[in-house]
Parts: sequence; C-alpha cells; structure tokens
Amino acid sequence: MTFSFTSYVRLRGMSDLKRSRSSQVFAGVLVNSIYEMRNYPIVLINTVLSPLSFLLVITFVSRGSLIGDAILGGFIMSMFSSGMALQGDLSHLKNDFKLQDMIVSSPTSPFTYTLGMALSELIYSSPALLILAVLAAIFIQPSLFQVGELVSVLLLMFMMSTALGFMLSTISSDIVQSFAFSRVISTLFTTIVPVYYPITYLPLPLQYFAYLSPTTYAAIIAQSATGYLTVQPGMVLLDGGVLVAVTAVVLLIAAKKARWREV
Repeated sequence: MTFSFTSYVRLRGMSDLKRSRSSQVFAGVLVNSIYEMRNYPIVLINTVLSPLSFLLVITFVSRGSLIGDAILGGFIMSMFSSGMALQGDLSHLKNDFKLQDMIVSSPTSPFTYTLGMALSELIYSSPALLILAVLAAIFIQPSLFQVGELVSVLLLMFMMSTALGFMLSTISSDIVQSFAFSRVISTLFTTIVPVYYPITYLPLPLQYFAYLSPTTYAAIIAQSATGYLTVQPGMVLLDGGVLVAVTAVVLLIAAKKARWREV
C-alpha cells in the first residue's frame, strides 16, 4: 500500500483542523465556566440549590418515600436547566460583547461554538451533578444498565434544551429578555410537571396536560428504569420514541430557524 505526499498533506490538514476545533471548544469552556467558577465561586450556589431545594421539599413532604424520584428529578432539572442557561450566556456574549459578530467572521462554525458553550454549562453544573450522583449511589444504587438508561435520557434532555437555548439566544435582543425566557421555560418543564414525583400522583385529567412536556417522558423512563414506577415495556419504548422524536424536531428547528448571521 503506497502512501503519497498528497495523502500526507490531507491527513496533516485533518489533524490540524481537529486540533483547531478542540482549541475552539476549550476556549468556550474556559471563558464561560472555568473563569467564572474560579473568580466568582458564589455563582455555583444557584446551580446547586435549585435542584437540591426541590429534592429536599419533596423528600420532607413525602417523609422520605419519594427521595429516589426526587433525586432523578434533580438530575433532569439540572440537565435541562443547564441547556436553557446557554440562552442567557449566549445572548449576553452576543448583545453585550458582540462576540457572535466576531465568531461569524471567523472559521468557527455554529456547531463548534455551541458545543464549547454547551460543555461549559455542563462543567458549570458539575457540583450539583456530583452531589446528585452521590445521593443516587446511596439511595437508588442503580446497576450499570440502569446508569446507561439514565445517562441516555439525561443526554437527550440536555441536547434538546441546548438546541432550544441556542435558537432563542439568536433571536433575543436583550439579556433581560433571555433570562425571562430561560426561567419561564425551565419552571414549566422541570417544576410544574411531574419530574420530582410520579405522574400517577396527578389526577387523570391533569396527566394529559403533563404529557405535553418532554421532561414528563424523561421522568417516566428514569423512574421506570430504577423501579420507582411500574410501566409496561411497550409504553417505555413509546415514551423513548416520543422523547427522541421531540429532540430531533427541536434540533432541526434550531438548525433551520436560528439566526446565526444578522441579515
């Protein structure tokens, strides 16, 4: 097998491109999470308190019977809120620092830019996720297969909320408006719907409204996977299909409708 100089140049170019993309992703993580965590550690309090406060309330009210459901709800809230938080950060950088204008004129693609910022949100939420992981290991004790199911559901939630947050950030004209959108959507999708408790606790008419939220399907799958909710395997597959379909639709809409370049 011969290896031509042209092949070498192509491979070298691909390697340089990968390193360039890695550097761009790391820059987003560095600017949007590590810098703030290092210089303003107080900002981490909100990311820790939000999911844990609801966990404590549900646990106390249920006298400990719903602690497993509440831990799963904390995971879902953290991942969904992390994606939605991307909206406020991107809007701030776009409108106040005009960073997106510089990104548009650079070789950085929207995907690379969003990936770096999305990873920064995960790192930003890592203290809360770590605490929840410890609580899950103590009270839920999931198997490796159950962990795989939970991680898959949480990644879908994060992808969906990240796409939604990116799309809203490109059409938002003010940071105050962005924070309002983010808080309203996070509240509707993570606290009002049955995420911290089983859907069976809701009266039947309200259950139909709960199914309008994708986080309801994520909670049902997570609770079923860990044995906190009895659901037929066929229904779990259906819920998973709905969750994947909704995530794909949101990603497609974000890719088509987000205004990356000002016109």
